[in-house]
Amino acid sequence: MTIDYKLTETYENYLEAIYNMRDEASATGQKIINARLADRLGVKPPTVSQTLQRMARDGLVKIDGEITLTKQGNEVAEASIRRHRIIERFMSDILGIEWAVAHREAERLQHAISPLIEDKMLAALGHPTACPHGNPIPGMMTTKLPADAITLDNTQTNQSVEILRITEEGERDPRLLDYLQKQDLIPGTCITVQEVVEYTGVVTFKKGDKTIALGLKAARTIWVKPT
Repeated sequence: MTIDYKLTETYENYLEAIYNMRDEASATGQKIINARLADRLGVKPPTVSQTLQRMARDGLVKIDGEITLTKQGNEVAEASIRRHRIIERFMSDILGIEWAVAHREAERLQHAISPLIEDKMLAALGHPTACPHGNPIPGMMTTKLPADAITLDNTQTNQSVEILRITEEGERDPRLLDYLQKQDLIPGTCITVQEVVEYTGVVTFKKGDKTIALGLKAARTIWVKPT
């Protein structure tokens, strides 16, 4: 899919965030509103409101109780996310580049590669349906999060879960990506939750014989399903 539409990096970040939040809504049931988008992007609500007003003026989003993408906004978001996730996968699977580096480099390259290179990379990878972090590649027969999916911070003591994906919010933290990869906390990995403690802000769990601790902020970026 080729989109002949030049956007600022800010616009693309907003469109991608809204697209991803809509994808996650199948499990959360939460509407996409200014406050949640501001939290996802790490910016102040007034800034989000002003940017969304400009995007609505430019025909990329609609604001009516909740934030939705127009057809044009959805196409731009899908094209951008698709390129990014294919590049990440290529760098991780073919070039052996670490998660955090692959994500950073993909952000740089996703605006530059042509549809020809995109298709060649996809073919070389065997047409995967998700990026290394488990997030679906648009247009590749992807599935939504299952109805019983939850984020790691919402799990219970002694609950066994399987890691599904790392959110785009989590992907923006290179230290977290590096840590998760080194601990082999990748999609498909099964863990057993030991404790989720709000007042200390920590969730502890076991992976095999190893006990691992994560802050609740990081745990909120990891989608899991009960096993």
